[in-house]
Amino acid sequence: MSLRPTIDFLLYDWLGAPSLSERERFADHSRETFDAVLDTCERIARERYAPFNRLVDTEEPRFDGERVILPQATHEAQRAYAESGMLSAAQDYAIGGMQLPYTVEAAANAFFAMASVSMGSGLLTVGNANLLMAHGSEAQKRVFALNEFSGRWSGTMCLSEPQAGSSLSDVATRAVPDGDGFEADPLGPRYRLKGNKMWISAGEHELTENIVHLVLAKIPGPDGKLPPGVKGISLFIVPKKLVDTEGQLTGERNDVALAGLNHKCGWRGTTNTLLNFGEGKYPVRGGAGAIGYLVGQPGEGLRCMFHMMNEARIGVGMAATMLGMAGYHASLDYARNRPQGRPVGPAGKDPAQPPVRIIEHADVKRMLLAQKSYCEGALALALYCARLVDEQHTGAPDAADEARLLLEVLTPIAKSWPSEWCLEANSLAIQVHGGYGYTRDFPVEQYWRDNRLNMIHEGTHGIQAMDLLGRKVLMEQGRGLKALATRIDATVQRAIHVPELAAHANALSEALQAVGAATNAAWATGEPTQALANAVPYMQAFGHTVLAWIWLDVALTAQASPASAARTGRLRAMRFFFHYELPKIGAWLAVVSRRDLTCADMPEEAF
Repeated sequence: MSLRPTIDFLLYDWLGAPSLSERERFADHSRETFDAVLDTCERIARERYAPFNRLVDTEEPRFDGERVILPQATHEAQRAYAESGMLSAAQDYAIGGMQLPYTVEAAANAFFAMASVSMGSGLLTVGNANLLMAHGSEAQKRVFALNEFSGRWSGTMCLSEPQAGSSLSDVATRAVPDGDGFEADPLGPRYRLKGNKMWISAGEHELTENIVHLVLAKIPGPDGKLPPGVKGISLFIVPKKLVDTEGQLTGERNDVALAGLNHKCGWRGTTNTLLNFGEGKYPVRGGAGAIGYLVGQPGEGLRCMFHMMNEARIGVGMAATMLGMAGYHASLDYARNRPQGRPVGPAGKDPAQPPVRIIEHADVKRMLLAQKSYCEGALALALYCARLVDEQHTGAPDAADEARLLLEVLTPIAKSWPSEWCLEANSLAIQVHGGYGYTRDFPVEQYWRDNRLNMIHEGTHGIQAMDLLGRKVLMEQGRGLKALATRIDATVQRAIHVPELAAHANALSEALQAVGAATNAAWATGEPTQALANAVPYMQAFGHTVLAWIWLDVALTAQASPASAARTGRLRAMRFFFHYELPKIGAWLAVVSRRDLTCADMPEEAF
């Protein structure tokens, strides 16, 4: 079973991606060039990624005291990806990019995520370089970002610390000016950093000749103390190996040392590290500490870093989606070929009759339909968000601003909803396989282990929920939420005139009203402790409503297409979501609307 028909339908029939070529930035492109990119990425993913997904799971990264060792297949996959040009796909021609719409880039990267998300491709490197293109100096763009886009160097984001976790206000890494002339360095104001960073994906390896770390740290005040809270955080470029102003290695190692590899439940093909900055393992001449170059202004590091974090969050949602999709395809194939049991009813009572394939059982169809509705719906959402990115960057001013607002509201959903429900899809894929699914004879157990990370990294489920209810739906007097409601209502109005979809349109309208009422009820007292006590159930209900909207919008396109098995499948998946999933939001919103404090008020000693 191929992913390509689904990608083509969503990209071309539903989102109308070829129309982007009418815009000046994408004028050299057409469906033919988009297809060529998809063909290339599909081939590389099939040849360089998919065959080695189990290998990188079983041959974990190891440190020999000097270097991190990864399988040769990982090196070859990294090289093939870099040579494809996908690291700079969306960048200007002037710097070697393709000026490809982000919508098409996201669709093309889906093939790699499905083939072997564990091996990685370029998510953090591209996000790192994009941040520098937005907030770095001209020298920082030329020396660091362009070498990342070329694949010569790779990039990381260094936020969390062992003692602080996700609490960035408690960051303790220090950055002090490197001598009297620290501001005169051509690569930016030069500082010396000391501290520790935890959970750094791809923080140490030999896949590229250098690693560009983007590090959050605090500059001490005149009293030598670190400023409290997140407003005192600054952002620094800390390369693994020192470079000159032309981007050439100087031959000197920066004082960035691997303190340990984290041994993970899944996603084992990518190193995850604890890094020590400035602790003296690799002393740098002229002072103590790792050399770092300030990005932007002091104290504005978190604002800059959110550029990368938001991009990474959408990327995490896509990774979760494609892991769910991989499990769906595997379990569908298994169900079509595994004979077991006999049908319910008189015909099934004859033991002399041969067993039927398990896909003929209603409950197996239920599990497959659930997976299809979660994964294809999540893929549609991810590509819709990617289309909003293109609108924000190339649309008319009003349309661009609306796209920005919609992305603000949808980003927590695009990250968290697939992370929860495509993980559930992976669980159902194991269930379809039965006992075999719990063994390493089939890939579905690895897909579940790989996917379990996505509810945690780049902002946990709880953090995303508090961001959604505590900030995103309230920001700018609720303009983002109103813009989303307007788009949902537009879909409802189109669908209500299609007899086959009218009931679903009414159900979506009711769900939207319920979410709006719950939002108001949660904040009725203006007390954050009460409002946010049930932020996760709120996010679950909000996400299900968004996915129901996405499915109904997709169904409108499918309904108008010629009869086919694919058309029937999409309409049935939409129907499943409305009948089996959307009704769940009532229970979630009930505790939100009551500002139920059952959990918040639970005494610690009662546990």
